[in-house]
Amino acid sequence: MYATTPGAGAPSFRLSARDQHVWALFADWCAATNQPSTPATPHQLARFLHDNPAPATQRRRVSVINTAHRRQGHPAPGSSEEIRRALNTARAARLERLSALVAPRITQVPVTGWPAGLFGRRDALILVLAAAGVGFEQIARLRRRDVTVTGDNPVSLRLTVIGDRIVLPAALDSPEIAVATIYRRWTEVLGFLDRNHGATRPLADHFKAGGDLSGFDAAYQPDDRPLLTSINRWGHTPLIPAPLTARAITTITQAHLSGRTPAHTIPQRRARSASAPTTPPIESDHSLDPRYYERGIEARRDAHQGLSDVTDLLDDIEDRADQLLAELLGILDKVT
Repeated sequence: MYATTPGAGAPSFRLSARDQHVWALFADWCAATNQPSTPATPHQLARFLHDNPAPATQRRRVSVINTAHRRQGHPAPGSSEEIRRALNTARAARLERLSALVAPRITQVPVTGWPAGLFGRRDALILVLAAAGVGFEQIARLRRRDVTVTGDNPVSLRLTVIGDRIVLPAALDSPEIAVATIYRRWTEVLGFLDRNHGATRPLADHFKAGGDLSGFDAAYQPDDRPLLTSINRWGHTPLIPAPLTARAITTITQAHLSGRTPAHTIPQRRARSASAPTTPPIESDHSLDPRYYERGIEARRDAHQGLSDVTDLLDDIEDRADQLLAELLGILDKVT
């Protein structure tokens, strides 16, 4: 009942006689087009399905080819978004409708101003990925190395997520959306933070000066750190990069689609108390050192210089405390 079918340069794997027929058809087509049968790319599989139309059996063909690849230790080419859309016309139509709703919202997201521009650059990329069919759970798991965008116009644009090429819906495949520009703007932010060791105050100064971060995408490192992170109300990102949760990404997307996104303005600092009330002088018979006042003035001057940055430090501590509280609430949400 089972036959052994060797893969190209890979260990043998076992398929049922029925499945072996499907694999033989695919292997013959690969040989005829001068392509290896393993590992096959999603684009290669899509061409095979196009050249060998059989609507009633296409899903089974993809399943067999996926199984053969997994048994040889290769990624399954049929799990890509491109193939899923080709096999599921209802899903493709649903994504087209979603992208038609998201596209006009993307053009309204601010990319300048502090901290609105910082939130906007991140949220615009989230909206693009969601409209392109990437699920919220998958977006939450994305690392920097997982997403690449090449090309600067709709004809040459290539969006790749975890090795799979994403075919953009028609509503996103336009110069007005400029997916490559949206991706570059966020990598400019991350590149700036990489170059400044995560410091957000210099980033705020750049945004306040016009938001020009041109060239900082060159410092962007496509590594294993999260692609999308949380941002607190003052524009600070986590000291230790932590990814947004799927729930947070869902909330952000729904807020933009409903037109109820926060204004993202810096909260006003608490007003400092008025000067302390004057106290009546204390009469005393004790004589004071002749340099008493000079030494007191010098001590106050030294204290003023030494403690000049205490307010900023306390503000930073308050910011981090709010951030840690938000992260803790996120963990508790996932646990419950």
